[in-house]
This record gives sequence, structure tokens and C-alpha cells, in this order.
Amino acid sequence: MTTADLADKLKELDATLRNIETVLDLDKMRREKADLEEQAGAPDLWDDQAKAQQVTSRLSYVGGEINKVERLRARLDDAAVLLELAEAEDDAASLAEAGNEVVALTKSVEELEVRTLLSGEYDPREALVTIRSGAGGVDAADFAEMLLRMYLRWAERHGYSTDVYDTSYAEEAGLKSATFAIKSPYAYGTLSVEAGTHRLVRISPFDNQGRRQTSFAAVEVVPVVEQTDEIDIPDDDLRVDVYRSSGPGGQGVNTTDSAVRLTHIPTGIVVSCQNERSQLQNKATAMSVLKAKLLAVKRAEEQAKMDQLRGDVAGSWGDQMRSYVLHPYQMVKDLRTEYETGNPTAVFDGDIDGFIEAGIRWRKQNQLAAAA
Repeated sequence: MTTADLADKLKELDATLRNIETVLDLDKMRREKADLEEQAGAPDLWDDQAKAQQVTSRLSYVGGEINKVERLRARLDDAAVLLELAEAEDDAASLAEAGNEVVALTKSVEELEVRTLLSGEYDPREALVTIRSGAGGVDAADFAEMLLRMYLRWAERHGYSTDVYDTSYAEEAGLKSATFAIKSPYAYGTLSVEAGTHRLVRISPFDNQGRRQTSFAAVEVVPVVEQTDEIDIPDDDLRVDVYRSSGPGGQGVNTTDSAVRLTHIPTGIVVSCQNERSQLQNKATAMSVLKAKLLAVKRAEEQAKMDQLRGDVAGSWGDQMRSYVLHPYQMVKDLRTEYETGNPTAVFDGDIDGFIEAGIRWRKQNQLAAAA
């Protein structure tokens, strides 16, 4: 890029960042941070551990968001100064450095801009993710385990806390299903675009004839239920089963009958939890997962009514949403956004931000088009 091109790009980034600062309302966030700091400093804060964790978690998030914007603003200002010096001194090295920083800033600003597109009612919440193997036998079970690792690695890359509530292992290899939580603000809004059917094409490692196999796995993403949600489950609507925790083996396997399975009789929804040693803890966690799924059902019913009123007969965009091809070529492609990469290894190691950002932008465009 020429000096003029870089200067124009910096002006464009400055305008985008100003818009982001307006949407996020930094002044409001700073006031909230000050209030949270006051609450965190109260001597009786930890008398209520649940509230204390909520306060400290929110403080950490708000502080991080403010720092992220302020750091970007400082980098943008520094890049403008560097470009002016490079132009004044006709310094090719400084010009190259400014160019590299503009490229890096463009990526960072675009990532932050995506965050402003998460404006749904439940978008700010933590996420509960369930992965289920579909058609494809043992390959599908193995694919489900690959997806579980992919999302856990994605969360690890971003420093998000995760908790695997339940894993149902397949007989030969892989998983029948797994449910886990990603405990970060806006995890639901971010990951909700990952919901749908994922498809894997590869030479099956479980086929002694080395044939190509197509397998499927389903990803479900729901928001974590909060105290303000009205989800009432009468005792008569609930069946509770207790069983022994299962696992691949080792000293860490829980050999007591502490795992809990809840069945919501009216809907047939079944959830399980076996990660805790205590039956009571597993039941409490399973209940929170069940309420989250019932909340998702309630939202889907409300959305269906809105679609009917609006005359929307299109199928769910989440179905058959991404294809992972490892043979005869290597490519991962989102079938909704057309976003793709030729590096499946990186994707399965958690490098899915590009897909998520493209999905969020795609969803927002569809929402705007539907509202027009």
C-alpha cells in the first residue's frame, strides 16, 4: 500500500472504531465497572458465593472489554503517528512497519465489530453445547469427539472456562453425545451460529478396506438459564434416574451411583450429568441444563409463531451448515456463508473464528432482510 492508501485505511478504521465505541457505550461500561469494583470491595461479598462469583466474573468481563477498546484506540493513534513520521522522513522501514500494523489493526477491529452484532435477547449469556453423533456409525461417533475437542480448544484459545457435564461413549470409539458449558459472557451469541448438522468426508480409519466414508454430527447450542427466566417444571413432569458414571477407564472414573438422568415427560427431552461426585450436584446441574433446553423450545415455538405471521416458510438455516472434507482434497466450507479454508487440521484444533464471524455477519444480514 502507498502512504495515501494507508492513511485512508486508518481513517476508515478510526470511523469504524468510533461506531463500535458508540454501540458498546463505553461511558456506561466504565460506570458499571466502578459500581462492580465497589461491590467487589465489600467485606461481606463472599457471604453469598453465587453472587460474589457473578460480581467478580462480570467485573473481569467488563474490564476486559474496556481494555480491549482502549488498547485498539491507542494502537490506532500510534499507527497514525508512525505513518506521519515515515512519510516525513521517507523511511521505507517505518512505512513497512506501519503497513503491517494497519493489517493487524484491520483484523482486530473487524473482530470487535462482530461483537456489536450480538444484540439478541439471550446473546450475552453463557452457552450450553450438545454434540450428537448422527449417520455414519463409528465414524460419526469419532467425528462427534473431534468436534468436542474442536470447541474445547476454541474456548481454551480465548481463555474461556469450560465444564463438560456429560459424555456418552460409543462402543467402539468416539462419542454418542456430549454436553458442555462455555462460561463466558456472549458465549451463546457467539456460538449459536455453530448450531446445525456438520458433515465429515474422509478415508475411514475404521474401514480395513480404506474406503471413503461420509458421517454426520449434530451441534445444539442453547443459552444458560438465569434466575429471571420463568421455567417451571412440575414434579409430575419429571422422571429422575440414577446410575453409575461411565467413562473410558482410569482411576478418575466415578464408581458410585451418582450420575443423574432427567427426563421431561411432556417433551421427551432427556439430559444427564455425571461430572460431579455428588448425586445432588449432578441433579442440580442436570436441572439447569434441562431448563436451558426447555427455554430453547419455548423460544423456538415463539419464533415459529412469528414466522407464521410473517409468512416465513424457509427451513432452519442451522441444518447442514458445514462440510469438512479430508479426502480426496482438504477443505472446510460453511454452506451458508461460503466461507472456507484449506486447513482442516487448524480448524479441528480450534481455529474457527473465521467461520463464527462470517456466520454472525450472515445471520445479521438475514435478520435485516427479513425485517425489511
